[in-house]
Amino acid sequence: MDKRSDLFNKIFNLFVLVGMTVVTLIVTGIKLGDAEGGQALLIIAAAGSLAGVLANVLSANGRILTFLFGLIDVAIYGAMCLTGAKYGNAALHLLYFLPMQVVGFVQWRKRGAGEGERVRARRLDGSRWLLLGGIFLAGLVAAYFVLCALDKTEAAGVVRWLVLTDALSMMCNILGQYLMSTAYMEQWFFWIGVNIASVVMWVLTLRQTPDSSYALIYVVKYSFYLLNSLNGLRIWLGLSKRGRSLDN
Repeated sequence: MDKRSDLFNKIFNLFVLVGMTVVTLIVTGIKLGDAEGGQALLIIAAAGSLAGVLANVLSANGRILTFLFGLIDVAIYGAMCLTGAKYGNAALHLLYFLPMQVVGFVQWRKRGAGEGERVRARRLDGSRWLLLGGIFLAGLVAAYFVLCALDKTEAAGVVRWLVLTDALSMMCNILGQYLMSTAYMEQWFFWIGVNIASVVMWVLTLRQTPDSSYALIYVVKYSFYLLNSLNGLRIWLGLSKRGRSLDN
């Protein structure tokens, strides 16, 4: 990474970290004053969001400590999704993301991450892209109908959009986490999809239940994540070129 790119990256990382912290504290303070209940959930959600944004910044930079903060984030987010009836994302985070943090830590260590070193990223070939695309489409359809069957909320017109964004986020998360834990650059295409779907999902939740004490926190969180995922794609394009030359 050249000096100009390195300077931009430091400024961008600072913007994401400070911006997320400031906005989270402001929103948390406002919601604590307005909320009639759920203050504990709001504080926990805010803490998880801050751990999550740090994990995302570290991931974008190819740093192995991402898995430590990611462990905290996914545990809290999974619990929040469970309380908010987002069953797909709850199961995803508690049953899949938690163990995948350990898998990712082990795999990244094998690919040189640690002690100040970035991971050696790699790229998917055409056949693997086709395989992942087929898995994604099949999984999206299956997840949508399963989550529709599980969802018991009334006002079906809105609920189905929530279910669709939940299913889309779920599948992008599954493939994105797999590619992240195995150090593939293409993970960032799926993370961008996750972040767009998650912003939409929590905005719809906020519209449906305006008194939700933590939905606004997650709208802010995934907005910052979206910015970070775009920067992560830029960085990992470079890391994958370096990784390819070292693997060869």
